[in-house]
Amino acid sequence: MTHPFPVKVVALQAGVSVATVDRVIKQRGGVHANTVRRVMQALDELARQSTQVGLSGRKFMLDVLMVAPRRFTDAVRAALEGELPSLHPAVLRSRFHLHETLDVGGIVGLLERIRKNGSHGVLLKAPDLPAVAEAVNRLAAAGIPVVTLVTDLPSSARRSYVGMDNRAAGETAAYLVGQWLGSRKRQQVLVTLSSNRFHGEEEREIGFRRALRERHRHLSIVEVSEGHGIDGATGALVREALAAHPGIAAVYSIGGGNAAIVQAFAQAGRLCQVFIGHDLDADNVALLRAGAIHAVLHHDLGQDMRRACQEVLRAQGALPALAQPQPLSAIQIVTPWNLPALN
Repeated sequence: MTHPFPVKVVALQAGVSVATVDRVIKQRGGVHANTVRRVMQALDELARQSTQVGLSGRKFMLDVLMVAPRRFTDAVRAALEGELPSLHPAVLRSRFHLHETLDVGGIVGLLERIRKNGSHGVLLKAPDLPAVAEAVNRLAAAGIPVVTLVTDLPSSARRSYVGMDNRAAGETAAYLVGQWLGSRKRQQVLVTLSSNRFHGEEEREIGFRRALRERHRHLSIVEVSEGHGIDGATGALVREALAAHPGIAAVYSIGGGNAAIVQAFAQAGRLCQVFIGHDLDADNVALLRAGAIHAVLHHDLGQDMRRACQEVLRAQGALPALAQPQPLSAIQIVTPWNLPALN
């Protein structure tokens, strides 16, 4: 197996020993399959971040741990890797730990491994659970700053949260649904969450419910959760909800799986009058262009990644402290008519 990177660089990227990398590269065997996959992933990460490898300047290693559908983690990965060169003269590389689903034990285990292996900072999207917060506290105590992305862990010792105001996002979605449905007729809105364990999703739902209660009392909510934003599980939950609730006229998709939601309405022969989603991932861009969903609440992931990296650099003394906290990300309302040009 040939590659252009020094073995010690690969070992750092993979979080394993130089000897282990050497055994994998020379295919000597005797290495656990999971470790082999980690080394191969490290080589892939180094290839994508090749503009950072070998640069002069103070070097920092970031760990990115996310529990989210792949369509979203792909977007975050691309945004982060696109921002890394802009942070020169500091040189940042990132190791990714990306999972569509992962139980709390797995999350805590990964955070513990990062703590033991060492890191300059962790960018984290994880459920708001006590065991996860405690693992974050241990990282902070070890001098490894944690920046939460999209969804927060407010009771932990995380350094900061980067993302939109999720409660305001829910209120914005309620405003759009209420305006576009228009009628005072009693109707139902299907609210879908990937999981009720994520603080950010809970905040969006709270904002949505409060705004409907204050301004659109004729609209009620049917909630489904625990589809994890994955099409198969989300579609099954939505089909059940449609069968049980003939009054559903709109969707506020907090947790994703939107292609499956659209398909569930089509299979049921039902019209979705208003469909509001989150994030300009590949699925949502296609659905917007097709007119299958009506608006997406988006925030600039590139800006978020740049801010998150800057927070880590500040924690490491490589940037001066801010006089006041950075503002939350602006909420953008994207429709088929103002869809930005994307590659």
